[in-house]
Amino acid sequence: MAEPKYFSNNMKHLISLKEQSAGDLLNIINLAIKLKKEYRGGKKNETLFNKTLIMLFQKTSTRTRLSFESAMTQLGGHAIYLDSRTSQLSMAHFEDEIRAIMQFGDVLMFRALKAVDVQKAAALSIIPVIDACSEKYHPAQALGDILTMIESAGSIKKIGKVVWLGIENNVSNTLMLACSKLGIEFIISAPEIDSTSVDKELNKQADKGKVSRILDVKKAVRGAGFIHTDTWLNMEFFDGGKVRPEFKDEFERRKKVFAPYQLNAKLVNTYAPKAKIMHCMPCHIDYEITRDAVDHKNSIIFQQAQNRLHIEKAIILWLLGH
Repeated sequence: MAEPKYFSNNMKHLISLKEQSAGDLLNIINLAIKLKKEYRGGKKNETLFNKTLIMLFQKTSTRTRLSFESAMTQLGGHAIYLDSRTSQLSMAHFEDEIRAIMQFGDVLMFRALKAVDVQKAAALSIIPVIDACSEKYHPAQALGDILTMIESAGSIKKIGKVVWLGIENNVSNTLMLACSKLGIEFIISAPEIDSTSVDKELNKQADKGKVSRILDVKKAVRGAGFIHTDTWLNMEFFDGGKVRPEFKDEFERRKKVFAPYQLNAKLVNTYAPKAKIMHCMPCHIDYEITRDAVDHKNSIIFQQAQNRLHIEKAIILWLLGH
C-alpha cells in the first residue's frame, strides 16, 4: 500500500525519521540535552502552558505513556490519554474520528497498530503528529537512544560502532536510519527480519550511511561501543504468561533461531568489554537478554528509558516551533 501524501504545508511531523535531515535530528537531540540539564538544575519551564498533547493508543504502553505525559507536565502543559478500545475509534470511520480528535489538542501522539494509520493522520492533520511506535517505526525511541549514547560516550564522534542483535524490527529501522544520517557506524547482526517492519525506502536511505550486516555475532560485536537488542517474542504468543498452544511451534522455532544472538554478560565480557548494553524494554529475561546483562556494570538500559522523557520534551517543542 502506498503511503498517504502529507498536506503540502509547513507543519512538521515525526513519523519515521525519513522526513528529517541530520540537522533536524541534532537540533532535537541538543535541545533535549539542554532541557535535561535545566530540569536537573531546578529551572522551571512552562513553555507549553495551556497546550494539550493527545495520546492515542491502539497498543499497550508503559514507558511511552509515562514519558510523554510527564514531558507535558514538566513543560507546563497537559496530556490526555485516549485508548482506542474505550473510545469510538475502533467502531467509527477512522478519518472522521482522527479529524475530530485533532480539534481538542495541539499535538497528536499516536501509538498505532499500523504505520499507515499514523501516515493517514498526518495527511489529515491540523496539528503535528508523532508516531509513538507502530510496526515499522519508533522515532522517539531512536532519538532517545542516540541521546543516551552521546551522554555515555561524551560526544557523537566518540560513539563508535553500534551493534544491533536479534531481530530487525521497528526500533532497529529508525535507529539504523538515525545513525546513518548522523554518520554513526551501525551493524546489524540478525538472522531474521520482522516482515511487518520492512520499509524499502527507509533501507535505501540508511544504506547511504555506514550500515552493514554481519551474521557472525562474535565478529559483529568485537570492538563495539554500544550493543542494542529488542524482543523477538510476540505478545500474541502468550495468554496469562503461558505460551498459547497454536503458537508453541513458532515459539520453539524462534528460541532456536535467536539463541545465538542473545545479549549476555559472557558475550560482552569476552568480545566487547567496553561496550555499553542497551535495550528499549520491556526485557524478556533469558530470551533476547539475560539478567547478568541487564544488571551489568556496562548497562545503560535504565538511563536509556529515562531519556525518553527528555527527548520527547524536545520533540514536542521542536514540532511546535520552539
